[in-house]
Amino acid sequence: MLYIPTLVIVLAVVEVLVLGALVGRGRQTYGVPAPATSGHPTWERLNRAHQNSIEQLVLFIPLYFAYVLNVGIQTGILLGVVYLIARILYAVGYVRDPARRAAGAFLTFAVQAWLAVGAIIGLVVKIART
Repeated sequence: MLYIPTLVIVLAVVEVLVLGALVGRGRQTYGVPAPATSGHPTWERLNRAHQNSIEQLVLFIPLYFAYVLNVGIQTGILLGVVYLIARILYAVGYVRDPARRAAGAFLTFAVQAWLAVGAIIGLVVKIART
């Protein structure tokens, strides 16, 4: 029953892997030799989108499993899909123009907040019932 939520997690990790590969390719394209962390503005935005996606993934995975296990799989799957879309919107928006990352950032925050509040409520209810 947890196959689809697990797939959501794997897809979220694949998103970060793809962004990492784009950062690596961008080093060549924009002439940013390793270990430099600054250079061409487009590469810097790509690198920052990748770093932010790693930061968000660290929050998403435990909140997601806590939510799915204690609240519900169906709404968890929906929230997971919204998260995946939000991260794509964030990365694409950020690389094109940092001001365009707002929609993806807001959706990411909304999903994370929903997962956190839902997981806490679900856990409290389960603890109270025992």
